[in-house]
Amino acid sequence: MKKIGILFGQEDSFPQAFVDRVNQKTEKGISAEFVRLDKIMQAEPLDYAVIIDRISQDVPYYRAALKNAAICGTAVINNPFWWSADEKFFNNALAVKIGVPVPKTVILPSKELPDDTTNKSFRNLAYPLDWNGIFNYVGFPAYMKPFDGGGWKEVYKIENEKDFFSKYDKTKQHVMMLQEEVVFDDYFRCYCIGSKHVRIMQYEPRNPHHLRYEHGKAPASKKLLDTVKDYVIKLNQYLGYDFNTVEFAVRDGIPYAIDFCNPAPDAEVTSVGQENFDWVVETAADYAIERAKGQKDGLDNLTWGEFVKTSAAKTLLVAAVKKAPVKADVSVAAVDHAIEAEGKEKKAKAVKAPVVKAAAVKEPVVKGPAVAKEPVVKATAVKEKVAPKPKKAAKK
Repeated sequence: MKKIGILFGQEDSFPQAFVDRVNQKTEKGISAEFVRLDKIMQAEPLDYAVIIDRISQDVPYYRAALKNAAICGTAVINNPFWWSADEKFFNNALAVKIGVPVPKTVILPSKELPDDTTNKSFRNLAYPLDWNGIFNYVGFPAYMKPFDGGGWKEVYKIENEKDFFSKYDKTKQHVMMLQEEVVFDDYFRCYCIGSKHVRIMQYEPRNPHHLRYEHGKAPASKKLLDTVKDYVIKLNQYLGYDFNTVEFAVRDGIPYAIDFCNPAPDAEVTSVGQENFDWVVETAADYAIERAKGQKDGLDNLTWGEFVKTSAAKTLLVAAVKKAPVKADVSVAAVDHAIEAEGKEKKAKAVKAPVVKAAAVKEPVVKGPAVAKEPVVKATAVKEKVAPKPKKAAKK
């Protein structure tokens, strides 16, 4: 008998419905149940052919147990090794490389020093950062959010440069992304199971949580839906996720992938609605049975995305014409500060120094509404006194 298990946390409706549906299908030699862990010993298998993981992102003990199960042959949905390595900024970079539109995004160092680091740990970080370059690239309004977070935690809307530094000061040790705002005409949230089964749901993220699927919009065109479906499958095939959601904001007819690192997406009937819930339960049950039938003891039964496969095979990520690299002039300043000092005015006597003009960079024209940009300020080199070392951030 091959067992399919589901590992879950606070959700209620999906786990029980999933187990019931698998067992109702009465596939010979296959059953489903809630995972039970009473001891985990190294290199010893769990009694499951397949485990659907809905909670290990919040419980490190579970993540370690699933990796141990995977090395012994369990097909874990989603791959716990890739899930541990993945984050949103990398996802955006991958999307750009495979031709899926995403908002312009930059990554920012944490405002406070990480635990067990000092100013000397950041000797490769330029100071000040090229804030003009960053703001001119992203534009305002913008959004700032953790590079690996979820659930709308620590998300800020940024109106201008002053607003940015005020809110950046509050981000503590979080590594943040600054991302252009996409003012959208339509929005989609899409389930993807097995990198082949897609459920496209029109969605309104500005509504209260329980009303986000009650969007009141006209149905989208077939052409747009086909494009969204192609992008969803492409992203999940390259990332290697078996169970994920992808969100798109549509601006001027172009769907921009906003969020596509949700390997334990919300599937509660009270939030997604009965029809969407029924689709997820049925599709997840069929896919788990498919994986159980294909599972072989002692082998690697995990899904590895095209990014990993092409890297291992030393082949091109996509068959495309290579673009000439853009030359960049990067300077590394002496470290006499902590990251906390970014954006704060220093009191120092200026001395005469040559004005250094930043080289103009011609960017490609992007269709869409114009984004307000801050004026470029020419930097003047000044000699400043060494600032006292800031206090280190308190350990959590």
